Amino acid sequence: MDRIDLFRIFARVVESASFTRAAATLDLPRSTVSTAIQELEARLGTRLLARTTRRVALTPDGAAFYEQCVRLVADIEEAEGQFRRDPAGPRGVLRVDMPGRIGRLVVAPALPDFLTRHPGITIELGVTDRAVNLIEDGTDCALRVGPVHDSALIARRMGEFRLLNVASPAYLAHHGTPRHPDDLAAHQAVRYASPASGRVEPWEWVQDGTLRTLTLPGRVTVNSAEALIACCLAGLGMIQVPAFDVQDHLRSGALVDLLADWRAEPLPLTLLHPHRRHAARRVRVFADWLAELMAPLLRA
Repeated sequence: MDRIDLFRIFARVVESASFTRAAATLDLPRSTVSTAIQELEARLGTRLLARTTRRVALTPDGAAFYEQCVRLVADIEEAEGQFRRDPAGPRGVLRVDMPGRIGRLVVAPALPDFLTRHPGITIELGVTDRAVNLIEDGTDCALRVGPVHDSALIARRMGEFRLLNVASPAYLAHHGTPRHPDDLAAHQAVRYASPASGRVEPWEWVQDGTLRTLTLPGRVTVNSAEALIACCLAGLGMIQVPAFDVQDHLRSGALVDLLADWRAEPLPLTLLHPHRRHAARRVRVFADWLAELMAPLLRA
């Protein structure tokens, strides 16, 4: 097997921490992946991976080689991209993950445009409010809303979502309309629990330059944006939500914008990809296209 192919397989095994997952993301038989690692170790004359029944871990030599391996593969792919002018443009399968409502309402309807521009690319689109592990799942890039803390990933900041406070007319008719943050204690929220941590997010607003929070009571807790908006429309409580998510409901009168002078801080929108020094061309062109697509929805 070509030496660079061995390097690529080794890097994917390390990133997946599994021969089986690496084989699946590379679309190779598991036996081929196992043989490639054995051949690479024989070439180098050292053990790179410590194998157990449940997990694959790097040996000290493997950890040192992995860092060099990733750089070498990235340099070669970058050089090939500079000098190989494929008239069809970038090729291959692009595995993308993003929040459900962005994927369903914004990206999926626009994908025909991207696929027309880049006929050599095939998309595997995952839509979930759960933050996937890019490296273990073999995902090429992921769009995330909110703060990002994973230093093992490269982050491209795309902008910010402006957050609104909204409620349904039915809720306001029953509970009254809050005019000031001091009124919040008499109101209810549809509570949103993070799919990752289970933590219920408090109500937030900026007042006199300071971020303030309050845990509002609520009889319903959800863990997806779809359910959050649906419960708000049903009159079950107020919610804080990105403006793009509810523009149609505001225009139709199904929801009402509240407390315009006391909004939460905007949420950052970030595209993440694994820490290889150079992103694959298909990731770069998708990132550029996505930034163009999302620009009208983001806070300047």
